[in-house]
Amino acid sequence: MAKRLITCDCLGSQAIDANAMSHTLGLEVITPCTALCTTQIDLAAAALTQGDAVFSCAQETRVFEALAEELGVDPAPTFDLRDRAGWTADEGSLVPKMTALAAEALLPASPSKSLDVISEGLCLIIGKADIALQTAESLKDHLGVTLLLEDADNVPDSRGFDVIVGKLRRASGAFGQFKVTIDALQMIEPGGRGAFDLTPPRQGGVSQCDILIDLRGETPLFPAHEKRDGYLRADPNHAPAVAAATLAASHMVGTFEKPLYVKTNDLLCAHSRAEQTGCTRCIDLCPTGAIVPDGEHVTVDPMICAGCGACSAVCPSGAISYDAPPVDMVFRRVQTLAKTFMDAGGHAPRLLVVNAHGSEMISLSARHGRGLPADVIPLEMSALNAFGHAEAVAALAAGFATVTILPGPSTDMDALGAQVALATALSGPEQINILNSSDPDAMSDALYAAEVPEPVKTPMRPMGSRRQITRQSARALHPQAETLPLPEGAPYGAVLINKDSCTLCLSCVSLCPSGALADNPDLPQLRFQEDACLQCGICASVCPEDAIGYEPRLNLTDIALGQEVLNEEEPFACVECGELFGVKSTIDRITDKLKDHAMFSDPGKLRMIQMCDNCRIDVQYHAEDNPFQGGKRPKVRTSEDYFNKRRDN
Repeated sequence: MAKRLITCDCLGSQAIDANAMSHTLGLEVITPCTALCTTQIDLAAAALTQGDAVFSCAQETRVFEALAEELGVDPAPTFDLRDRAGWTADEGSLVPKMTALAAEALLPASPSKSLDVISEGLCLIIGKADIALQTAESLKDHLGVTLLLEDADNVPDSRGFDVIVGKLRRASGAFGQFKVTIDALQMIEPGGRGAFDLTPPRQGGVSQCDILIDLRGETPLFPAHEKRDGYLRADPNHAPAVAAATLAASHMVGTFEKPLYVKTNDLLCAHSRAEQTGCTRCIDLCPTGAIVPDGEHVTVDPMICAGCGACSAVCPSGAISYDAPPVDMVFRRVQTLAKTFMDAGGHAPRLLVVNAHGSEMISLSARHGRGLPADVIPLEMSALNAFGHAEAVAALAAGFATVTILPGPSTDMDALGAQVALATALSGPEQINILNSSDPDAMSDALYAAEVPEPVKTPMRPMGSRRQITRQSARALHPQAETLPLPEGAPYGAVLINKDSCTLCLSCVSLCPSGALADNPDLPQLRFQEDACLQCGICASVCPEDAIGYEPRLNLTDIALGQEVLNEEEPFACVECGELFGVKSTIDRITDKLKDHAMFSDPGKLRMIQMCDNCRIDVQYHAEDNPFQGGKRPKVRTSEDYFNKRRDN
């Protein structure tokens, strides 16, 4: 059944052309209501009862969900049309933008993936005695509290919670599975009169807990500690922060869902081959340390992963890709927004990529300021760093004139800056930029004042992997170009061979993780397919002659899709049978180096170096000093021989 779009002009504060939107979308768009969430709630109830309705009001989602629960029906999806489009100072037509936002909202949602995390409420509190004791006292009725003190003099007389003495050496893990190692560990001996006695100290005590509260006021125990689930760190001198951590901890009991943010494909990973380290892009970027080497590939700890998405944007092979939502869903959203905007009569749309923080800024600007221009289409990402160079270039190829990224407080600016620099090299100057502002009015002013370049003449919507989409998009943006120079560290480029140093040993071919380097089974050749090269660095690190270098670039010609010969030499012909084997220059070099060696003083032995495998074995077998020849075989002894030696015979 086709969906129906239920619109509301919010007490007449926005204009919605339902007929124009219906014509482009090809579905029923109900004439705008005025107060769908209050006086016209009966219309919402009728739409919910009929089913397949979509409400264009995200502000009152809670009201519509409660109504659906009361009616015993599934809640209808909602999306924001008012703040992102309707409330604006721009007097231009809003139909293209509203239609595009509605088309995006009608796309099928991707199913989310998660795993269950069970917390039994085991809580370890570390920190200064006075504050830590108060926190433990507050949580003892809600959690299984253990308090770690460094000084035995501060051990309380109460047994309302467990107290241990020691010094924390190391902590690892995440919510539901923290593991701590404690040195000089002493536990309370509960019997006896007077102050509690302690057990003798021991080193390396190991314990586990579900929640870890850090009130030390020192260096955090984990990198990007604010993204580590279950790790609550507060300044002991800031009472509100301690209270907030205490309140949060008290609710961390039960079964929770941990989203699975990324998916991996070990076969595509170019991290290592034969203990030679290659690509480390994701490891270098991961703020939480969730990505670690695991043999020839990397592994992601889903409990530590905070879902920033930077690894997906930087991975050259697609071995790691964001999955909440999937990467292909992001491309589909971008292409849907651009196509629908232009189908509705719009021209030169601009894409504004935001996260939840940016969406809040848009709402504030719409309610109290100028709102967004009519040609600026917001795209909200759950993880802004997952929007990389491939997505940005694909947006320009789809018809967007510019791509502006509005970072939030949690955005990794170094990772984002590197992706924008790469995307700029692939597209052109002033088309992709970062708008780093936390002021809603300043954001609006910058968007209104920006000059809008002409978009691509022939929009396209490429398909495939991120690498394939990047290449197709770059070709659409640069139809006359052959190669595009890229910044250092780019995942696209050529392999350069120093022919004077290369001996065609082909060790690089055997370890190339993507198959970009190949040999010729019939001739001594080193072949290269530029489109497949990940610029991982393994071939350069394994080359014994240091003959390999790199040139970061994107070759847009068809030559990059096929194999080209980087180096080749004349093959050597066996001096016995004439069969081609090896490289002539290498055989000549080895012969020249060994001719004065004592083991090769015999010309016949030196000549064997110039033979193929079969001839070399044949000559050795028939030689007088045949290394395969054994001693004289002993005479077979018979029964008669044994009887002849017997004394009684």
